[in-house]
Amino acid sequence: MAKGDPRKPKGKMSAYAYFVQTCREEHKKKSPEIPVSFSEFSKRCSGRWKAMTDKEKSRFEDMAKQDKVRYDQEMMHYMPGKRGKKKDPNAPKRPPSGFFLFCSEHRPQIKAQYPSLGIGDVAKKLGEMWNGLTDANKQPFLMKANKLKDKYQKDVADYKTKSKAGGVSMGMGMPMANCMPPKPMMKSNMDDEEDDEEDEEEEEDDDEYDDDE
Repeated sequence: MAKGDPRKPKGKMSAYAYFVQTCREEHKKKSPEIPVSFSEFSKRCSGRWKAMTDKEKSRFEDMAKQDKVRYDQEMMHYMPGKRGKKKDPNAPKRPPSGFFLFCSEHRPQIKAQYPSLGIGDVAKKLGEMWNGLTDANKQPFLMKANKLKDKYQKDVADYKTKSKAGGVSMGMGMPMANCMPPKPMMKSNMDDEEDDEEDEEEEEDDDEYDDDE
């Protein structure tokens, strides 16, 4: 079985996945010598998760949000190996979201302030900054993203129209059979028709001869 791209960013984790990871670490610290079956451990974690309040779960949900920011940021820089049909370079490019516009504006500031941070850590910092903004502060980025989205949809419609127009054949929509010139008559057919004409002339001569008699 073929392996996936090793350069592809690690998938984002859910809040529950972070909770299970925490439970596993707690068990290793408290009882490292006691093995626990996977099914039994999963049931315990599921029961504890269902009994938790929203406030208790919020810690893990915040971790999941930050990891999603990390994943989205890394996917922006990830260039998968292309297979099969190549993408048309003239096709419209997808517009960035409001969050990505925010990141583009503030990423240089974070890199200058924390030059030792990697891509994932920079993404987490940007995610924390974005989550800390009020709706009013997010609005300029979201409005700009919506305008770019509207323009993208219009460009896609124009692109599809031009692509269809470029695919029309030289026959102006007529079937190919109607555009083909008539086939030349074969020599054997021409000879047959000439023989028929000679036979008809001979028959006419015979009729005239009979009338004279």
